[in-house]
Amino acid sequence: MSARRHIAILFHESDRHRPAQGYIVHLLAEYWRQWGHDVRFIYGVRRGEPADLLFVHVDLSVVPEEYLEFASRYPLTINGAADDIRKSRISMNIVAAGDGWRGPVIVKSDLNYAGLPETIRVRSRLEQRWPLWGRLRRKLPARIRSRFEPANPFAGPEDYRIYEDVSRVPAAHARDERLLIERFLPELEDGLYHTRLYQFLGNRWVCVRMGSRSPIVKAHNSVRVERVEPHKHVIEWRERLRLDYGKFDYVVVNGKPILLDANKTIGATPSGMNQLMSREEVESNRRILAEGIDSYL
Repeated sequence: MSARRHIAILFHESDRHRPAQGYIVHLLAEYWRQWGHDVRFIYGVRRGEPADLLFVHVDLSVVPEEYLEFASRYPLTINGAADDIRKSRISMNIVAAGDGWRGPVIVKSDLNYAGLPETIRVRSRLEQRWPLWGRLRRKLPARIRSRFEPANPFAGPEDYRIYEDVSRVPAAHARDERLLIERFLPELEDGLYHTRLYQFLGNRWVCVRMGSRSPIVKAHNSVRVERVEPHKHVIEWRERLRLDYGKFDYVVVNGKPILLDANKTIGATPSGMNQLMSREEVESNRRILAEGIDSYL
């Protein structure tokens, strides 16, 4: 391991009162401390911390410009140039008018994770400005709350909708600029839907394939998980999105990789995944990712 270094992890200011334990970076930081590094968390950009390396960990699809400018002051950054992971930017699978696609489609949120991180931050600002809002909002009808908060069409990614063809998509969804329509091209094998998860930091990575009976494959609904080699296209995706750290969800259909989602603020391993992997495997995966910090130090 490298000599002792000072690492600062930059969170959005509204994360100050949220547990960092919900993110894998918190677990990686524990390894870095064990290896002798000084690791500090920064919330917002009002006050900096001297550091050899700044890890930008802003859980929003589009990183605010002031956070990118703040990151540019540091000699080394992780994800310092990763500014936009909206699906309208990352997807090569969007159904366009007149493109002739007649197969099944899936309607998704343009924002990462159904836009929930953005909704959480809007609520946080409202509650800071009007402390009583947090107590009142739960009692107000949804139509009134929506005047103050951006209404999410989906409660989460599992609410994404699959249709037999684009003509079945409700007109309200087709007009909604917060949503996009993609070709639905599942990776099917043995009666299961599969999704590949490639997690990476620097030159270290972990890649697994999960199998589920649900077409929206998630860790908690998977019944199978196996280690696989990542497709060579993951390097191109990383370069295009300027990601040093993160996760890609993708499928391979007829030998072609299809990127479904990109995430730069990975959540801690859900309990569902832990049931399919031994504790030793989970810890090994985390350690592998943690070692990627040496690519920068």
